[in-house]
Order: sequence, then C-alpha cells, then structure tokens
Amino acid sequence: MDEERSQGSEQRQEDLEQRQDDLEQRQGDLEKRLKAYEGRPSAVAGTGKDPVNLPMIRHWCEAMGDTNPAYTGPDAIAPPTMLQAWTMGGLSGHTARTEAYDELLALLDEAGCTAVVATDCEQEYARPLRPGDEITFDTVIESVSERKRTKLGTGYFVTTRTNIRAGGELAGTHRFRILKYAPAHRPEKKPPRPRPVVNRDNAGFWDGVRQHRLLIQRCADCATLRFPWLPGCGTCGSPDWDTVEATGEGTVYSYVVMHHPPFPAFDPPYAVALIELTEGVRMISNIVGVPHDRVRIGRPVRLEFQRYDDEVVLPVFRAAEEPEGRAYATR
Repeated sequence: MDEERSQGSEQRQEDLEQRQDDLEQRQGDLEKRLKAYEGRPSAVAGTGKDPVNLPMIRHWCEAMGDTNPAYTGPDAIAPPTMLQAWTMGGLSGHTARTEAYDELLALLDEAGCTAVVATDCEQEYARPLRPGDEITFDTVIESVSERKRTKLGTGYFVTTRTNIRAGGELAGTHRFRILKYAPAHRPEKKPPRPRPVVNRDNAGFWDGVRQHRLLIQRCADCATLRFPWLPGCGTCGSPDWDTVEATGEGTVYSYVVMHHPPFPAFDPPYAVALIELTEGVRMISNIVGVPHDRVRIGRPVRLEFQRYDDEVVLPVFRAAEEPEGRAYATR
C-alpha cells in the first residue's frame, strides 16, 4: 500500500512538472511572436487633421489654467505638452494606421490579456510648434516587455513611439505605454479607495487635506494662484511660493458622468466635475449630495472632506439645493 501511494505521488509530481514545462513552452512561443512586432510601424505618413492653430491653443490653455504669455499674440507658440494633440485622429481615426498594432493586441487578447490600461507617456521636444505648422507623423511599435505581474493582473507593457514633424523637420517624440493584461482574481470584498500619489511637489496640499484645509499655491513674486501644485510659477517662472486657504465655494465648470470602466473601488455611475473655485483656480473632484444626472454646469457647490477609510481623506464638493425655476447647462 505504501509503495502504491509513493508511486501515485511520484506520478502526480511528474504530471505537475510536465504541465509546468508545457506552460513555459507556450509562454516562450508567445513572447517570440510578440517580440516579432517590435520595430513594425503602426502608423505611416500620418497627417494632422488640422494645422497648429490659435483656437486649439487657447482652449488648451484655458482648460489647463496656463496663462504663459508665450502662448498668445502674433509670435505665439504652442505649449510643448500639446504635442500629441496635433496627431489625434478623433472618432473617425487616421487612414495612416497599419494592421500591425491591431494584430498585436489581438494576439494578446487570444492569450487571455483582454484588459488594457494606459500607464504613462514620455515626450521629447526638438523645436516649438507655431500656428500654421502642418503636422506629419510616423508611429512604430518600439517594445513589448516580458510578461509582468502587477496588482491589476499579469500581462505585457506595449510601448509605441511617434515622431512628429512640422514641415518635414522633427518637432518632438511621443512615447505612449499601455499594459495589456489578464485581470487578477479579485476578492468579493470591495477594495480600498486608491491612494493619492504624494511627492515633494504636492506634499503640502495633502498635508492641508489631512487638516481639512484646501490650500492653493500662490507665487511669491507675481501673486498668481495655481492649481494643481507645481514646483514653479507658470506665469513668471519663479520657484518661490506660499499658500492661501480656499473658502470652499465654487461652481461646476464642466463635468462627466463615469459609467466605464467599472473600477472595483467605485460605484458607477458617478459625476466627476471640474470645479471653478471663487479664488479663480479649477480642480477636479467628485460631486456629492445629488444624483449624477442632476449635476449641471454653473451649479454652486461647497467643499467637504470625505473620509473613505482610516488613511484616505479626500476633498469633494456638495451641490447646493437647486433654486426653483433655475436651469443649468447640461454640458
């Protein structure tokens, strides 16, 4: 009997090792197929749908609260971080797109990596863009990582590199990276709210939040208020600053209602708004106190601090009662 048990245990171990070998073999074959896409173009001879233009620059600066004088007037340049904006295809897409990138994503889908999340981007600037510049670009699949294990799940980081030109001259390079992954099994228990990223540039803001104070940076030289927190003034370039405490009063400047993707820590649908504070700066936060379908542009809101667990306190805005007969814009 003991001998039979020993033989059965050895057989199970051999089967397990064989399955592991087969898995590693399939994994190796998949990674070879994925690596074959490195260097292949995903867009060839693409053209910007519009030349660099002042209206789009103005809209961008208004949305970002950037008042740098370099972006206005007869000698205006485009903000460098708008680099990707001039190549975006909108809902109709670009005819310059090749099949390689779609084939790569389909291969990852077949391997069970059906979820995707954008992770980061990098930009390099070769020369400023000016109104009237005609934009062309080429995109290549720069790299596909080895299989990586993350909190979201196990998958592959795919990086594309876009070279952007104006009048045939290189203006900048934009790298965009996604994670294509197989979602990890999630426990039934609702996960905690994501933690804010705190660094040396914004630590003072989060210190204020913990004290239930909404602090706004103020340039020590030109007194310009700015939000979000930055290491230097966008108006005069000064690195020196102090803070003022917001009154907490504001209005909904714009908003979206989030339905998808359904992150486990959140309960869609919910409203995310761009709030214009009475001090003149804008910040993004959640709207509470009314259903998502009653949030309206121009609606007054008041700051609150909401505790989500023992560690996370976040600023949110409670919508004021809607006066009778008052109609707000819907978008």
